[in-house]
Amino acid sequence: MRERGAVAILLLGVVAVVLALAAVLGAVGTYLRARVEAVAAADAAALAAAPVTFLPFGAAGTPSEEAARFASANGARLLSCACPVDHSWEPRTVTVRVAREVRLWPAGSLTVTAVSRAEFEPALLLVEE
Repeated sequence: MRERGAVAILLLGVVAVVLALAAVLGAVGTYLRARVEAVAAADAAALAAAPVTFLPFGAAGTPSEEAARFASANGARLLSCACPVDHSWEPRTVTVRVAREVRLWPAGSLTVTAVSRAEFEPALLLVEE
């Protein structure tokens, strides 16, 4: 009877360790997914804002508003946008920073940020293919 009880306690310990590892792996997977989604949102926001620094191209607002719209459409919020309007024909680079909230069980919630840059060269609009 004593050995049987010892095996049950050992088995309970193994199950507890396996459940703890599963929780940690689940949290890591959730974080990595949120990180990839934040990077995608930042890329989309930067690519949307870059051409609007030259001309509206059908955009409803400023480059920052366009970046915020695309970040929001991808589940993130825009933190900053270095995308000033420039009507010259010079190349320009915009930089955006976005944040995405993620809930990690049992740790609570975490903010994942991502930065992206996009370059736009207005002169390439004149090139024929």
